[in-house]
Amino acid sequence: MDLTTTGRYRVLGRPRDPEELLLIDVDIDAEGDAETDSEADSEAFGPTYVAATGYDGELGEEVASLEAGNLVDARLSWRDGDPRFESVEVVAETTFEFLDGVTGMFEAAKETWWAAEADGEAMNSRVTRDTDGEPNGALYVFAKQSGARDLFAEFKSGVTPLEPLVERANEGEERAPEAEQPRAVFVLRPADEPFIAVYIAFRRDGMLARTVRDTYA
Repeated sequence: MDLTTTGRYRVLGRPRDPEELLLIDVDIDAEGDAETDSEADSEAFGPTYVAATGYDGELGEEVASLEAGNLVDARLSWRDGDPRFESVEVVAETTFEFLDGVTGMFEAAKETWWAAEADGEAMNSRVTRDTDGEPNGALYVFAKQSGARDLFAEFKSGVTPLEPLVERANEGEERAPEAEQPRAVFVLRPADEPFIAVYIAFRRDGMLARTVRDTYA
């Protein structure tokens, strides 16, 4: 029996196979079916791997153009448990970039981490500002995990979702909605610091995003 579902998803790229896209569900109950809060919480940000090849025409072009970080509305058809796109529309052209082994971390990240250490916390955050004092990004720092856990890989694979951080960054009243002003989200693992940083630039093509990209990408 075939099943069709619709929803809003965050594209996380192709971390497992170049011929499939990882989607993170950010719109629980898109069809309007009643669910309890606990059921919705357990399904929030659930990962779905969708075939990214074998499409024709306009749909094929749309699927091929999807990038990590894009927010999309999609209709999926499920046959034998394997989902494929029936339609997809980009809602926000936000981008995610995962940068490993970076050196020369910027002072704001180090200061934010030092404050976390001073308070005995494993994470900390702050809003950064441009030279005119206007908010230009949301910065989060997390302690590198000991043992087998790899927080950077968890962000990249969707095991630990980035979506709650993006949602928090979208809450400021002075910021345009993500659909009107796409973000640039950078996940950085420094080679020589004890933390991982997630830096959300409020403007995907703004000065902050370009600076981070030029410095670390």
